[in-house]
Amino acid sequence: MRQQKDTKRMALLGMLIAVLLVMGMTGIGFIPLPVIKATTMHIPVILGAVLLGPGAGAVLGGAFGLCSIWANTITPGLLSFAFSPFMSTTGFPGMVKSVWIALGCRILFGWLAGWIWKLLKQLKVRDLVALPVTGAVATVCHTLLVMGSIYILLAQQYADAKQVGVSAVFGLVMGTVTASGIPEAIAAAVLVAAIGKALLRFTAVGKKR
Repeated sequence: MRQQKDTKRMALLGMLIAVLLVMGMTGIGFIPLPVIKATTMHIPVILGAVLLGPGAGAVLGGAFGLCSIWANTITPGLLSFAFSPFMSTTGFPGMVKSVWIALGCRILFGWLAGWIWKLLKQLKVRDLVALPVTGAVATVCHTLLVMGSIYILLAQQYADAKQVGVSAVFGLVMGTVTASGIPEAIAAAVLVAAIGKALLRFTAVGKKR
């Protein structure tokens, strides 16, 4: 029974990684905006974290991050230097920073999504509420991790890209958080609730661990 459950978990994890790769390689997971690429890639990560736990969420977040590096290298945008080490404008230090933003933040986000779900279930919150809350809160965490890291690590490069003073960067970052982060959080709440409810009902892996 244990082996069968592990096999199902691995199969589901593999399926979600495949979904992320398809979304990332085809570009449908990244929506170009004037400054940054908005994303729907966080949805499979959150669903995997809900169904399989924080560890799987971290693995899926890593897949998300690798796809982000790929997308920002192949189809660069104004801020691609923040998401691809190959687009760094400040040499090796910039490469390290971009790897953290593109990959490290996404791994941490997937891990946090799993723990947000586990915390809500420990508090006996019903799935009908826990699913959209997990989707929205995890997405906000993702946005804050990424944009916060850009502000802390790459403020000067961000200012140069936007051709503004460094003092204006905080306002621009907050504008991006509002413009892309809020719609992404709403979309995540709706989609995680709808898809997650079906998966929890019909997938044995989704039973209480």
